[in-house]
Amino acid sequence: MIAGFCLSGAEARSDGQGSYVPCDNGLRCVMAPCPSNSALDLASGKIIKGVSVDIDSLPQQDKALDLSDKLYAGKVVVAGTIESRPHSFNGKRYSLPTLVATGIERAAKDSERGHCSAH
Repeated sequence: MIAGFCLSGAEARSDGQGSYVPCDNGLRCVMAPCPSNSALDLASGKIIKGVSVDIDSLPQQDKALDLSDKLYAGKVVVAGTIESRPHSFNGKRYSLPTLVATGIERAAKDSERGHCSAH
């Protein structure tokens, strides 16, 4: 069980946010941008590939949950929104999906981690 929840799923969706299970998907590449992370959108079932997770907007109690390993392995359901943000790699600009996390909703179920390499 994960303590320190910020938003319930219902509260997140009423604010125009969604629920996502982000994780490492096992893909590796030699050149950026590398789509090694993905996020499952629980509402649509769609997998967003190449997503990075921005945890800057999380409440402090959620940041204290040792998130690095949990996000890598898809162990948490994250409330937030997917934004297209500019990133530069090797002098080229790319617009990449970013999951702007605003809360940790709950532990992810095994069935929600199917797109993860480390489930």
